[in-house]
Amino acid sequence: MRVLLVEDEADIADALLRFLRAQGHAVDHAADLETARTSIAVADHRAILLDLALPDGSGLDLLRDLRRGGNRVPVLIATARDRISDRIAGLDAGADDYVVKPYDLAEVEARLRALARRASGDPAPESRVGGLTVDRAGARMFRDGSEIRLTSREWALFDALLSARGRVLSKQVLEERLYAFDNAIEGNAVEVYVSRLRTKLGADAIQTRRGLGYLIP
Repeated sequence: MRVLLVEDEADIADALLRFLRAQGHAVDHAADLETARTSIAVADHRAILLDLALPDGSGLDLLRDLRRGGNRVPVLIATARDRISDRIAGLDAGADDYVVKPYDLAEVEARLRALARRASGDPAPESRVGGLTVDRAGARMFRDGSEIRLTSREWALFDALLSARGRVLSKQVLEERLYAFDNAIEGNAVEVYVSRLRTKLGADAIQTRRGLGYLIP
């Protein structure tokens, strides 16, 4: 999924970027509020990981503006502020979850995935797709008890389609879910990954709507 990381501490941002990208997520990074606002205006993120103490203001200002404008993207606050009053202020401003530094990277990633599932209307960690059992929490897939191995990009594409199950996603939308701003988009990447998924999962796992895009029925 595509995530916006709003974090000004270079070491923390670098660790998060490397970890989240290794899990197959497309991650855009903003080190200040101005860059974050620009990113939000031009890209469709499924979740935001938001620090509060930023060089040009408080992350709470960004969060409040999002909610006032009707933007319901899930927001996970990740900050060093650990007082109960800070947690209450963050949640009252519209945050969906709150973690305190130092935090475990795997836990943060799991929280982001859970928020994205909930926002898509399917909070269950396990789904059935045809004869497949999909463990969305663990990013794993099984057929008759045997695991089907997917690459991080294959999983990212499949998860994007599964989150919109029954709806057609265009090639452009899927590209936005797979690639961050600083990644070069290969012209036929979506077609390549769809083909690979069909080889592994079955020809009917992903349907094509010509001229429109792809869907999981």
